[in-house]
Amino acid sequence: MNSNNNRKVTTFDHFIFMLVTFLYWFSLYIYVPILSPYMEWLGASYTFIGIVLGSYGFMQVAIRFPLGVYSDKLQRRRPFIWLGMIISAISCFGYLITDLLGWALVFRALSGISAATWVAFTVLYASYFTKNEATKAMGVISFITVGGQLAGMVFSGIVTDIFGWLTPFFLGGIAAVIGFVLSFQIKETAGDGGGMPMKVKDLTAVVKEPSLLKVSFLSILAHSILFITMFGFTPNYAMNLGATATELSYLVMAFMVPHAIGAIVVSRRFSQRFGRWNTLLAGFFLSGACSLIIPFTPLFEWLLITQLFNGFGLGMILPMLLGMAIQTVSDEKRATAMGFYQAVYAIGMFAGPFLAGWLSSAGGLETGFYLAGIVGVISVFLIVIWMRTEQRAAEKGRRKELE
Repeated sequence: MNSNNNRKVTTFDHFIFMLVTFLYWFSLYIYVPILSPYMEWLGASYTFIGIVLGSYGFMQVAIRFPLGVYSDKLQRRRPFIWLGMIISAISCFGYLITDLLGWALVFRALSGISAATWVAFTVLYASYFTKNEATKAMGVISFITVGGQLAGMVFSGIVTDIFGWLTPFFLGGIAAVIGFVLSFQIKETAGDGGGMPMKVKDLTAVVKEPSLLKVSFLSILAHSILFITMFGFTPNYAMNLGATATELSYLVMAFMVPHAIGAIVVSRRFSQRFGRWNTLLAGFFLSGACSLIIPFTPLFEWLLITQLFNGFGLGMILPMLLGMAIQTVSDEKRATAMGFYQAVYAIGMFAGPFLAGWLSSAGGLETGFYLAGIVGVISVFLIVIWMRTEQRAAEKGRRKELE
């Protein structure tokens, strides 16, 4: 455990933190599978649906980085966790008040503000571990994240079929309120940033970190794929194939269970055996290929198979990138680096569904999945180039040592 703690971080501390994290993501994602079909049912175009979906990422682009800097200056994390839970509750309950499409945009944007506070969650949990255990910590928290998302998204379709469109929003709001109450029990480690508040003059050094920039750009591409497909338009495609709201829960499980398994494999086995870049390469190849295949799947059962591999591929990628984002950054700058990383990858959460929605309105729903596949191909090429660059640099370093 981190030696900076005033007292030992206990099993109870870990449990409370993971429970609050679970409820946080449950509240944010319980309505995700039905949001696009719900708006389409209300009469929204694919372009407008893309704008609403993209607003979630847009707010994070605008807020996450300054929030990380401010958190470092205060050397506090819990107040931001409280804020995130409150705003998530407001966002969910808002859908119960009105079904006007304009307000759907407002409430989804609020959920993006709530998600921006995730930077405080990740940095606080990382402080429970030593610096060398950063990847392990992010693997654990990624697994809890996926667990909360999975539980929420699985319940989504089932309760919608039984109780109606608005039920997921109600349950999400309740979960956020419970999480807010429990979050007062979270332990905040004293001096988790080393006791050195982040200074404005240090920002340039953080954002120019070469490894952070590469990881952040790849995360833009990964989140573009994710928010175009499973968290975007894949549920619409499924319903066009004749799927019911309950069957959307099967689609979620087909994606999220391998996604969770991928997070475990990456954090404990895969990256250590095959290396970081090879892990990322395999993940992007799987995800990109599955996205390209989606428009050619004529049956819902076939669509389920594509999501098995898509979920595992993205599960390999995301925790790997999350751990790499802060591994080379000093403790006092971690929240700033994480805020930058999460703000940058939120560009993909905004641009991906926005562009896919625009393309789908113009050329049909299938064109958005072609876009996701192309993004996967671009990612593979970039990783190959960066791998070779690192290999050349390493060989050059070895030759200098021999001389």
